[in-house]
Amino acid sequence: MIEKLQQHQENFDLLITKVSSLQELKQVRSDFLGKKGCVSLMLIEMRTLPNDQKPQIGKHINKFKQNVTALIQEKAQALEHKSDQTLVSNNEFDTTLPGRGGASGSTHPVTQVMDEVISIFFSLGFSVEEGPEIETDFYNFESLNIPKNHPARDMQDTFYIGENVLRTHTSPVQIHAMEKQEPPIRIIAPGRVFRCDSDVSHTPMFHQIEGLMVDKNLSFGDLKGTMDIFLQEFFGQHTKIRFRPSFFPFTCPSAEVDIECVICSGQGCRVCSKTGWLEILGCGMVDPAVFKSVNYDSEKWSGFAFGLGIERITMLKYKINDIRLFFENDLRFLKQF
Repeated sequence: MIEKLQQHQENFDLLITKVSSLQELKQVRSDFLGKKGCVSLMLIEMRTLPNDQKPQIGKHINKFKQNVTALIQEKAQALEHKSDQTLVSNNEFDTTLPGRGGASGSTHPVTQVMDEVISIFFSLGFSVEEGPEIETDFYNFESLNIPKNHPARDMQDTFYIGENVLRTHTSPVQIHAMEKQEPPIRIIAPGRVFRCDSDVSHTPMFHQIEGLMVDKNLSFGDLKGTMDIFLQEFFGQHTKIRFRPSFFPFTCPSAEVDIECVICSGQGCRVCSKTGWLEILGCGMVDPAVFKSVNYDSEKWSGFAFGLGIERITMLKYKINDIRLFFENDLRFLKQF
């Protein structure tokens, strides 16, 4: 085997000096380092040797391989340099042409806003939880106090996959989190959700962040204070906020949260339907029926939950009038952020 290696080394040394093109070098590399090259064949042959000889022979084969690899790389650099010099001397390459600068990318505006929202809630002590995008009917509806034939299901046009669904909100993550751990809980659940809807303000896939806090003696005042801090941190300290009574199956009492229109400053415009207010998110105190589905004692624990669409607040923050722009991959649009 040692003699074979010496013969291979002599053959390689002779061939490498005769190589005059990258194509020839490619063939030499294949002959020596390829899958059927001499190095591979010698490694296969080494398997037949006695065990006490294998370490020494393997060491020689590796040294040969390293030497061949280094010389081939050195030869390739020399041939490439020679090729460039030939192009220049024959005026086939214009050295005065400007270089091709690599275009720098940027974070998508939806991701930017998602990160900003997560950062604000993180500063308030919330942690991030994630869950599956394909859910069972139980997690997406029934555990959230939305049984079959409940009118609330008509509010969500759902994609069904056999017996399962593409989640219509990230609320199922809250159920998974409560099943895994005992209170107190303080989490947010960012992610993609899916509904059969598409127009200037809706897409079949969009992003939500929902939050949940469970502890002893939580009140609607705690919920209101948390929402005030978040919205004023996101939209500005002088943002005017109002709460309106609403209905959600999984919270009671429930509220819609509005801010003063960022377009007309409350004067009334087309965007706010002349009301001077824009709906931002929904929230409420966790319904005891939801606690029952995860075996929490509603007499001992109380909680609040909230949810908002990331695309919606991104559109308001940057005054974007069509949600579909986020998904058209138009660099002219994305470069603005």
